[in-house]
Amino acid sequence: MQAEQSGSFVLLATKLYVPRVRSGLVPRPRLTRRLDEGLGCRLTLVSAPAGFGKSTLISEWAELKRRATPPLPIAWVSVDERDNDPVRFWTYVTAALDRVQPGAGRGLLALLRAPERPPVEALLTELLNDLAGAAGDFALVLDDYHAIRAQAIHEALAFLLERMPPQMHLVVASRADPPLPLALLRSRGQLVELRAPDLRFTPEEAAAFLDRAAGLSLSPADIAALEARTEGWVAGLQLAALSMQGVDDVSGFIRAFSGSHRYVFDYLAQEILARQPEAVRAFLLQTSILERLSGPLCDAVTGAPPGAGEGQAMLERLEQANLFVTPLDQERRWYRYHPLFAEFLRSRLGQTQPELAPTLHRRAASWYAAH
Repeated sequence: MQAEQSGSFVLLATKLYVPRVRSGLVPRPRLTRRLDEGLGCRLTLVSAPAGFGKSTLISEWAELKRRATPPLPIAWVSVDERDNDPVRFWTYVTAALDRVQPGAGRGLLALLRAPERPPVEALLTELLNDLAGAAGDFALVLDDYHAIRAQAIHEALAFLLERMPPQMHLVVASRADPPLPLALLRSRGQLVELRAPDLRFTPEEAAAFLDRAAGLSLSPADIAALEARTEGWVAGLQLAALSMQGVDDVSGFIRAFSGSHRYVFDYLAQEILARQPEAVRAFLLQTSILERLSGPLCDAVTGAPPGAGEGQAMLERLEQANLFVTPLDQERRWYRYHPLFAEFLRSRLGQTQPELAPTLHRRAASWYAAH
């Protein structure tokens, strides 16, 4: 493992490496073209739940850009929880940029190490002035940006976005929408977005994945059934493929495949549910009994005060956090959970609070009877 010294902590060099493209990768030219289109904007946002292939897609694109003529230099930072310290975060960003634009940010590093640091605007102005002298285009990728909760970092990144030189482009991959001026950038035509509906495997991509990466030769009917069951969720397909190894009755397995399958259950429990605050976990479990969700209906089921709007606010929060919830109308009055996620939540509810389900169903029935 390589590391390098920077001020009061050691930089982990592997956080600055572009992840290697895995063998058996299914090329996704329709999406890498979208990333190419984003080079004409300030920001490309790749925002989707866990397991939708965000990092893999951007790694594929970065490799294509490396082999292009001329190549596009790409600075990469794999963000983690420890980077909520602004000094640590900007030190990693500066180190990444220095790899593609040597010398950029050295003045910023000196200021970061100073006993009395100047305001963030002054720090980033130093960096921006260095980057403005870049001879050609380059991109900065911030992967797993959802790990950042520090408001000071969000504000500083927004400052950087607003004042980036034209040669620079920012790519952010996140499980949740970051608190950046997305609406403003969208209105100015300076934002390209790839979200879960874009990242879902098409039936053709699912077939290629199952054949190439998993070594499964399924019938068109089985592929279509599995793609519909997972709704193109890449991790779901991967977990299903792992589970099908050595299975004789593949069609029967696909018909029975659900969110309560042990591989899917473990993934969603560890990667999604365990990472949520208690209030979010309780809401998810209690509303999992519903096929469709609205704010007032969720209030009735969870026992929230009528008219307080808690259910609608939580649904909007879940959507922004990419927690496997899909709006069913343009007004965002009705939503639904991803089928596998809903099945997982119901299974979890049955394990942890089996006595609660009848009460939740009675509350839902009473609401429907009154509406």
